[in-house]
Amino acid sequence: MNVVLNLLVGVQMLTALAMIGLILVQHGKGADMGAAFGSGSAGSLFGASGSANFLSRTTAVLAAVFFASTLLLAYFSHARPAGGGSLLERAAVGAPATPASGAAGEIPGAAAPSAPASAPAAPVSGAGQIPNK
Repeated sequence: MNVVLNLLVGVQMLTALAMIGLILVQHGKGADMGAAFGSGSAGSLFGASGSANFLSRTTAVLAAVFFASTLLLAYFSHARPAGGGSLLERAAVGAPATPASGAAGEIPGAAAPSAPASAPAAPVSGAGQIPNK
């Protein structure tokens, strides 16, 4: 399944880059006016109007491939089992537990203080965690 997803992401990236390149190469509708007065290159590799047809059709095909790969990626992302989760969720599940004995900032193997310092009680709500100025 991962091979299919990687292949789809690769196809989507390549079609996106190819579409960007083809769209930047194409000229707008206002460029034909300059060619009519002799300032542009009316004769191109594909002919006077052949390049517009070729580039626009190729762009349309690439857009269809990009759209199809996007739909397939969306389908496969919802078809995964629910137990997958994100990296952060998996890290929270596998996080080591805090030690039960001693304070959080205590150095292991150090002698315990004779009289513990009085620490403020932990706030019940999240409002006490905002620093006051």
